[in-house]
Amino acid sequence: MSQPPLLLLLVGLPPTPSSLRVRIWRRLRSLGAVPLKRSAYLLPDTPERYEDFQWLAQEIQREGGDATLMRVEQIENVDRADVLRLFHEPRDQDYRHLATRYRKLLQGLDRKSAAASARVQEELARLTKDHRRVRDIDFFDAPGGAEVRRLEEAIAMRTRRPESARRSEAPTPALDLATLRGRRWVTRPRPHVDRIASAWLIKRFIDPQAEFVFAPPGEFPADAVPFDAPGVELSHHGEDCTFETLVKRARLRDRRLARLAEVVHEADLRDGKYPHDEARGIDVAIRALLAASPDDHQVLAQGLALFEGLYATTPRKASS
Repeated sequence: MSQPPLLLLLVGLPPTPSSLRVRIWRRLRSLGAVPLKRSAYLLPDTPERYEDFQWLAQEIQREGGDATLMRVEQIENVDRADVLRLFHEPRDQDYRHLATRYRKLLQGLDRKSAAASARVQEELARLTKDHRRVRDIDFFDAPGGAEVRRLEEAIAMRTRRPESARRSEAPTPALDLATLRGRRWVTRPRPHVDRIASAWLIKRFIDPQAEFVFAPPGEFPADAVPFDAPGVELSHHGEDCTFETLVKRARLRDRRLARLAEVVHEADLRDGKYPHDEARGIDVAIRALLAASPDDHQVLAQGLALFEGLYATTPRKASS
C-alpha cells in the first residue's frame, strides 16, 4: 500500500528566546503534527492542514526562524505502516489518558443519582471536550480511540435518564420470543465485547436464524430489532450491560450464562462489580479482532466462535 499524501515542514529556530521553541512545539502538538526527524514535522496533505502549516511557517519566519513547507508523496525507507505508526503513537497515548479518566468516572458513579449529579456532568463535559480535541487531530483512526468511545457510550447509557434506575428496580417484562424468530437485528458498527456477546446470546438462545446488520443509531432499519444502543429497549439498564438485560428479559435460567454475564459486565464496564480475571483477556481478544479486520461481519463471526468456546468451558457450578 502506498503512503498517504503528506505535508512536510522543516523548521529552524534561533537559540533564543527559548520561549519561542516552547511555543512552536506546543503549536505543532495542537495541530497533531508528528516529528519525522528532529526539526521535520508531518501532517496529512489536506487543504485545512496545509493552511495550518502555512500560518505556522509565517509565524516562525516573523520570529527570525526558518520554515520550509513541501508536499511529499514518498519518503524513502519509510512505508505506510511506519507513517501510520508515527501518527498513531501520540494519539494512542492521548486516548490512554482519556480512558483512565473515563474509567475513574465510571467506577465512581453513584448509580442512583448519577444523572442528576452536577459534578458528574461537569467532568463529563470536560472529558467530551478533551475527547473531541483528540479526535480532531486523530487523522488515521488510532486504535486506542475505540476504547475511549466504548467507555463514553457506557457512561452515556448509565446516566442518560434518571428514571432508568427506577425502572430497573421494577420487574422487567419477559421478551415475546415468538416475535423474535427469523429477524434482522441491528447494532452499532465496530462491535466490542457487549455487542458481540449479545449477538452470540441472541443467536444461541433467542433467534437461531438471526441476521445481524450494523448501522449508526440514526440509520437503524425500521424492520430490525435494535440492541446495545442508547435509548433502545434491549440495551444497558441501570447497572446491567446489554448482555445482562437480554439474559433477564429472555428469562434464561442457566448458571453458565449467569457466570458469563458477570464476565461480560466486567469486560465491558470495568466497574469492579465482578472482578473476574478472564474479563481482561476477553477485552484484549476482541480488540485484537477489531484491529485485524475492518469488516464488522468478520469480527462478529470470530467473536461468536469465541463466546461459544467460552460458554462451553464455563463450569456449570460455581467453584468453591
